[in-house]
Amino acid sequence: MSSNTILIRNVYVMMAYAFRSLHSRNLESVTSESFDHLHDLLAEVLYRGVSTQIKRGLHHDYLPRTDTLTTVRGRIDVSRTASTRSMLRGQLVCQFDEYLPDTPHNRALKSVVALLIRRGEVQPSRRKALADLLPHLASVKEIRPTGIRWGDLNIHRANANYRMLLGICELIVKGLLPTQESGKSKLWSWINDEAMNRLYERFILQYFKVHHPELSPHARQIPWGLDPSQSTGTGQLPVMQTDVTLTNGYSELIIDAKYYRRSLQTGRGDKQTAHSHNLYQIATYVWNANTRRDGSVSGLLLYARTIHEEQPDIDIVIHGNRIGVQTLDLNLSWEVLRSRLEDLISWLEPVDDGVKALG
Repeated sequence: MSSNTILIRNVYVMMAYAFRSLHSRNLESVTSESFDHLHDLLAEVLYRGVSTQIKRGLHHDYLPRTDTLTTVRGRIDVSRTASTRSMLRGQLVCQFDEYLPDTPHNRALKSVVALLIRRGEVQPSRRKALADLLPHLASVKEIRPTGIRWGDLNIHRANANYRMLLGICELIVKGLLPTQESGKSKLWSWINDEAMNRLYERFILQYFKVHHPELSPHARQIPWGLDPSQSTGTGQLPVMQTDVTLTNGYSELIIDAKYYRRSLQTGRGDKQTAHSHNLYQIATYVWNANTRRDGSVSGLLLYARTIHEEQPDIDIVIHGNRIGVQTLDLNLSWEVLRSRLEDLISWLEPVDDGVKALG
């Protein structure tokens, strides 16, 4: 899949849902803009987000510092005071905590903003706007973007506004890949497939969490339906982790979101078929989740639509459980795309007699 097949505005909407940063005012403001390239979208989102955060006040934290002082502050570092002979000058080496904006969160923001300025395909006006932010971050250290430990950047109530900005920064860094030309780099056609797949999964889950909390949307871990007498040999079984699970109290729908360049595989005789490992996976999830053996659990592989002419379209019943493979066209207008997502809720209804049954 190419980024050119996704409406740039929809990418922003996906990010807004995925990182739980939905604010209608910002959404309308950004989607009314014109963007020639996804880099421009990223530059605009970062500029607005970081500038707003600067006005509110950058995230601060108590950070450890060591300094040579004429008065005691915090704890005296006796060994360093002695080794530097500071006392002869009437000074002490002290270790203390100071409330500073030079936090890992702000370092990540500054470093990625600088990276986008230097290497992104950004319009001059937006590049200048980003550059104008850097003086406000003068007290924040710039670090190597590829060395940022994203998993260590904890989000809590005090810095919740950083959630989407850091998520976008992570996608930018992971998508900034070297080209074949020495010394040059580019943001490869939006982002690498692995990162885009995670964004797509998070978007689907968060959409239902926002609009249909009554369906208890969550990423469920399904236990294997082992025989009660089975007590050994289970330690190496893989974890069955769903992307999205919806339930109305009786029926359950398991959605496995997939963002591939090709949503069909080529089989014998050049026949286009669904990816066998994906189909086996969703079927295994469904059959293990349907502990009542009453067909109340359905499974749906939801691919992001690719540029290829033929797309998967399967809706069948196997051993009483409804299994489907469909596509979500991310190039549709947001209104149509949202309607398409709403249609997925119908999979929680009883199996239609017209659905083809196998087994």
